[in-house]
Amino acid sequence: MSDWNFKLLEEWDEKICRIAEDAGLDWHPITYEVCDYYQMIGHMSYHGLPSHYQHWSYGKSFERTHQMYNMGAEGLPYELIINSNPSIAYLMRENPAYLQILIMAHCVGHSDFFKNNRTFAKTRPNSVCGRFRNARKRIQGYIEDPSIGIEKVEEILDAAHAVKYQIDRYQLDRPTHKELKKTYTDRIKNDTDGQYIDFDIDKIPLEPQYDVLKFIIEHGRIKDWQKDILEIVHDESLYFMPQIRTKIMNEGWASFWHYRISNALELPQEYHIPFIKSHNQVIRPHIGAVNPYHLGFKLFEKIEERHGLDRCFLAREVGNDQSFLREYLIEDDCKDLNLFAYSKKRKGVYSVDEISDVDGWKNIKESLIKGVGEGTIPKINVIDVEKEGNVLVLQHEHDGRDLELNYADEVVKHISTLWGDTVKLLTIVEEEPWEI
Repeated sequence: MSDWNFKLLEEWDEKICRIAEDAGLDWHPITYEVCDYYQMIGHMSYHGLPSHYQHWSYGKSFERTHQMYNMGAEGLPYELIINSNPSIAYLMRENPAYLQILIMAHCVGHSDFFKNNRTFAKTRPNSVCGRFRNARKRIQGYIEDPSIGIEKVEEILDAAHAVKYQIDRYQLDRPTHKELKKTYTDRIKNDTDGQYIDFDIDKIPLEPQYDVLKFIIEHGRIKDWQKDILEIVHDESLYFMPQIRTKIMNEGWASFWHYRISNALELPQEYHIPFIKSHNQVIRPHIGAVNPYHLGFKLFEKIEERHGLDRCFLAREVGNDQSFLREYLIEDDCKDLNLFAYSKKRKGVYSVDEISDVDGWKNIKESLIKGVGEGTIPKINVIDVEKEGNVLVLQHEHDGRDLELNYADEVVKHISTLWGDTVKLLTIVEEEPWEI
């Protein structure tokens, strides 16, 4: 039998909001939805978004999580909250009261981060639920269209999902092709030293394009319904990219505040001890991997200790995971957090390459920065469309890490499906030029 009711949660929510407001947090109103564990798995599979379009990959995610949960091999997240206005957060009915309190305090931290971190400035939280609801209707319409059908829709979605994060990850205001053409036309007219004598003004693209998906939408030989599906996936990827770029900061900020708020709440003893136990489980370090809750929480604590709480708010506002680590992770932190770098030598054999000593901590820091946020996604750009054969030429920006060739080969096939013609991907493998 549950030890909480809705009236009790409302009372604790009021206390949490009062403390958070006094502390200077500024968040979107939060709507809490109570669900059972089965429904929570469904929400997880669709990233918490109501009325998301259907795809087999989400069903696969659901079944995997469900089986792992039933086997006891994997738990469910304490919280799930959507970057929307109002924010939508899910509470599992099976959770005890103390855990619901932790989750509500944690969600206030997340919503504050969504609202105030500049990485999320273009996510349009006011309209997100309506946008995804509309996208579902459009895709369902194509599925039900006798001239299209589910197989063709899934083929496009499969291909689009393979490259969904090959977008302009920084969402900068870049010039259009038309604007670039005018710029280069003016440069050619005013070229006095022959710099642009061999420049092809009709080349597409005129400069490398980092938004591969958008380039295909604008220049690919695709039908209108295919273009619409790509635009849906593109819009969703732009919405989720800030969460990828701020995972450590976002979870760290939410954990930092659920801990501070819980101390100010003066929880009764029957709540306080299990609350602290759950908090410690959330932020515990993971062996052989980085727990974003742990690293983010500890860094915000250290920033407050070294610079004060105002600097924490500033970091929350302007940073992303890479800039956050670059600015605030110092040698003492690496030592205190027992950070080290390792690599796989062969199957089952690993080697510790760096430890957090006076020489190794900088290499550990750089490796960590390279492996978080957008650094986990290879950067591909469009450099040319060969006029003979309409061949799309892509360039991988090699950063010392080779692509997994089997995976890359399948991705190129998916891009070919979207482009409608041959696709070439140029990269470097074992320090040698390579074409896929």
